[in-house]
Amino acid sequence: MRIFLVLALSTLLLSCNDPYKKFKKTPDYITNASGIDQSYLEAYDETLKLWNVTYEALYIPTTHGIAHVLVSGPADAAPVVLLHGMDASSTMWYPNIEALSKNHRVFAIDFLLEAGKSHVYDKMDNKEEVTKWYQEVLFALQLENYHLIGASRGGWLAVNLALNNQKSIKSMVLLSPAQTFTWIKPSTDLFKNIVSLLSSKEKQMEQSLESMSTNVANISDAYLAQYAIALKKESENQFVASMQPFSNSELKSLQMPVLVLIGDDDMINEKRTIEIAKMLPQGKGEVIRNAGHFLSIDQAEIVNAKMLGFLE
Repeated sequence: MRIFLVLALSTLLLSCNDPYKKFKKTPDYITNASGIDQSYLEAYDETLKLWNVTYEALYIPTTHGIAHVLVSGPADAAPVVLLHGMDASSTMWYPNIEALSKNHRVFAIDFLLEAGKSHVYDKMDNKEEVTKWYQEVLFALQLENYHLIGASRGGWLAVNLALNNQKSIKSMVLLSPAQTFTWIKPSTDLFKNIVSLLSSKEKQMEQSLESMSTNVANISDAYLAQYAIALKKESENQFVASMQPFSNSELKSLQMPVLVLIGDDDMINEKRTIEIAKMLPQGKGEVIRNAGHFLSIDQAEIVNAKMLGFLE
């Protein structure tokens, strides 16, 4: 009887000390989903099986909707915030999350305006509103200082957030950031992607993957299934058309350590990106061999080692 009371008291104390307890109830838009939304959520959960780490799902109310955040890693470890690429959702980190979560508390945020488990109520039309939304989420998570990792479009969002929140960000890793340091260069792959817009969704996806990855066969079938449904869902992401490279003065104002990694077969970036990165006050940059735009999947082991070495 005494042991039971001790265990019950311990459980009660832990629940009272859980700062995220109020965010753990699964909302109706998840439990009552139907049609393509239900199919997408099921595919999302299938990809999450690849994570190989224990995680908690949070649903945080914000001004524009509900933010879905996946939390993993030791509770007392240094926090790391992950911003995924376009239409990719937080599940894209499946080749990286185990390494990142080992010695860090990782918060992977689903972008509100795209396929994922976040849910939009009120559209955001400009980057200022997007920045405020991320700040709302980070405030709810009680993250005063954290490391920030962004991939592709998430890299652009990371820099935009950092320019408005310098004191909170301890360091920043950018994985092939899209249209952040330079304009996307014209290329054969880019032309093929434009032409494929006249084709079926399946053909568009096939062409996109072939141009973004050096080894499409290395991408999980579960993730590909989720990504395919994401492309069919309607997106509220209107502000993306206004994304453009940041000025040299803006980039040079970033005072935190910054690591930029791109693939040697990267459709989105070129070596000029690395040259600009090295001009930042604490900027570093490197080209990863045998990798495309999806370098966190193409060369996951190498990229994981680079990120962890930088964070430490």
